[in-house]
Amino acid sequence: MNGTIRVGNLFGIPFYIHPSWFLVLGLVTWSYSGGLMAQFPQLSGGLALILGLTTALLLFASVVAHELGHSFVAIRQGINVNSITLFIFGGLASLEEESKTPAEAFWVAIAGPLVSLLLCGIVTVIGVTSDVSGPLAAILGVLASVNLALALFNLIPGLPLDGGNILKAIVWKITGKPYRGITFASRVGQIFGWIAIASGLIPLFLFGSFANFWNLLVGFFLVRNAGNAAQFARVQEKLTGLTAADAVTVDSPIVPADLSLREFADQQIVLGNNWRRFLVTNNEGQLVGAIALDDLRRINTALWSETQVKDVMRPTPSTTIPSHQPLLEVVQLLEQQQISALPVIRDNGVLVGILEKAAIINLLQSSTEPSIA
Repeated sequence: MNGTIRVGNLFGIPFYIHPSWFLVLGLVTWSYSGGLMAQFPQLSGGLALILGLTTALLLFASVVAHELGHSFVAIRQGINVNSITLFIFGGLASLEEESKTPAEAFWVAIAGPLVSLLLCGIVTVIGVTSDVSGPLAAILGVLASVNLALALFNLIPGLPLDGGNILKAIVWKITGKPYRGITFASRVGQIFGWIAIASGLIPLFLFGSFANFWNLLVGFFLVRNAGNAAQFARVQEKLTGLTAADAVTVDSPIVPADLSLREFADQQIVLGNNWRRFLVTNNEGQLVGAIALDDLRRINTALWSETQVKDVMRPTPSTTIPSHQPLLEVVQLLEQQQISALPVIRDNGVLVGILEKAAIINLLQSSTEPSIA
């Protein structure tokens, strides 16, 4: 999935690492090992490196715990967690669907920062009440401060951060419209992103300093992902209330089962139809199979007049869509299965037609075009 490496499962949740994580792991290890050697000159280079690596792994374990906080609350709400991924900017828990209510969305969003704050408190108590000193005490101090920073940074009220999801839930609660919450929180996220970009560019242009270069990267991350969230929210809003039947292709490729191959060839090929695959229906209009143009090659043309479509058709497609299924769910199904079209049927099995990705795109485009009075 997008170049990530699967390293196992965490409480049944697939766990992935993006290659960019190894770069950050190396940088954090080098940075903290150097800091420990400067603070404790008696440390050997090898031991400092081991302690630096240990610190880096503990920090990333804190990020994983943060994402597990989101995941466990989502699971309690009946939402499947597709994966947890570590990457250059931290971690990401991928949920299969959104929460059903703004209150549930709020608790999923705030769970991660609460876990980070809890870890900060636990590590701080351990450091204060134990007899740990020297490098280990320094590592505990770093671990506590990073968890605090992780919680506070993620509480910034803009998508894609946790604070943005909290803001989204609040706006959703006030307006009753979840997509308005996403749009608002995305715009706030973009504002914070541009502020971060400016804070990185100004020192660079004025003083030639790369001191805030990380702000620049984080800013681009916020602007890009907040924009994507807003765009997806607009798509979701336009699809709300629409069903699979609303996006069925006009003049879908449908042929009756008792049609002869000669009639099929004359009607669909000679007349210049561009379809290569057709759905087959019985006399009641129910879907019974499918036939492709390549299937005709298996039959001698001299036998086309006495051979019917049902004699050479293939089994009914394994995946079909009920006509009343929400169109947004259909889009998600097409993406998950990496397919471009699916048959749409009524509850009694009668075929409505075929639904293509292209038809959904056209439907979205037509909904954005201004109407002529």
